Amino acid sequence: MATTTYVPIETYLRMEMEPDCEYVDGQIEERPMPEYSHALWQEAILAFFRAHGKEWGARALPELRVRVAPTRYRIPDVAVLSRSAPVEQIVVTSPVAVFEVLSPEDRLSAMLEKLADYERMGISSIWVIDAKNVTAYGYESGRLERADRLSLPSLGTTSTLEEIAALID
Repeated sequence: MATTTYVPIETYLRMEMEPDCEYVDGQIEERPMPEYSHALWQEAILAFFRAHGKEWGARALPELRVRVAPTRYRIPDVAVLSRSAPVEQIVVTSPVAVFEVLSPEDRLSAMLEKLADYERMGISSIWVIDAKNVTAYGYESGRLERADRLSLPSLGTTSTLEEIAALID
């Protein structure tokens, strides 16, 4: 029988890990190691929001700790924050959107749990990008649905995955 060790939040917040790990109810959870295509998509999403962020009143940041619940810290591949939100070293104000780029090691059950955490926090636009198949999925009410358009209602904008993919060189 496997045993787990409880880690206090204060210890987690002081730990330096590369890549950063998530914290779920006292447990440290390693994230899958990103690969080249994962990094390309992450960079393209960031570039897309850099190009439009000021006009949309948003800022996109990679791998930022987000406290989704008192005992849960998640690290989305890209978090999109409102420029009017307070600057927080660890985000506690709901981002306007999060993007997760699938890695080969991602497990569906773990990903769905993470997405549900985002939804419970109040994040209204939750997107999963399948880099291998160049496909986007939106998450809502516990379901992943393939999406042709990436809508961010809180920013009043809609775009396509192709617009982001065009930024990959």
